[in-house]
Amino acid sequence: MHILLVDDHAVVRQGYSALLAMMLPDATIHEAENARDAMTCLKQHDVNVMILDINLDQASGLNLAPRFLSRHPELKIIFFSMFEEASIVNRAMHTGASGYISKRCRPEVMLDAVKTVMAGRTYIEHELAINLASYTYSEKRDIFDQLTRREFDVFMGVAKGLKRNRIAMDLNISDKTVSNAITQLKNKLQVKTSTELVHLAIDNGYVKVAN
Repeated sequence: MHILLVDDHAVVRQGYSALLAMMLPDATIHEAENARDAMTCLKQHDVNVMILDINLDQASGLNLAPRFLSRHPELKIIFFSMFEEASIVNRAMHTGASGYISKRCRPEVMLDAVKTVMAGRTYIEHELAINLASYTYSEKRDIFDQLTRREFDVFMGVAKGLKRNRIAMDLNISDKTVSNAITQLKNKLQVKTSTELVHLAIDNGYVKVAN
């Protein structure tokens, strides 16, 4: 079994890599700090499970997961994140991911998650699953549920502080398409500036800022 850890914090990545190597001695553990390195690893190795952070530098795992899965449909993705809001877990699972665990979870939880998704089942950490069920059956909805996938991808690019041409390049679309999407975002979310879009992302937990 090949497992790929994608996290831009070296200490976190290396620590969990060592932990997985100890718990799964027959598995090969790979590491990547960004989307480019992750894609290279996917091309070079037959990766079974990707453990993917959401809040990567200059990218969001929520944007990257569909791109990885479109190229490698057999890949199992487990989100591993500090985000525990039900709306974000909901959005993450709709990317096609197989699992979601928090960075506060015990090592045994990560091990269970890997084994479960390898068996073809979905794994969501227990407390997060309870919150997600309550969210799903409540009338409350994330304000971002009204966005199309393209609009959400552009929104996350703006939230990460990326320039329009960089967002266009990352999403393989034109600058004009990005500009049109930003206009639609502002209309749907009832804001006037890109700065307000960034604040919305922070206020709703889609982007974490350093303390």
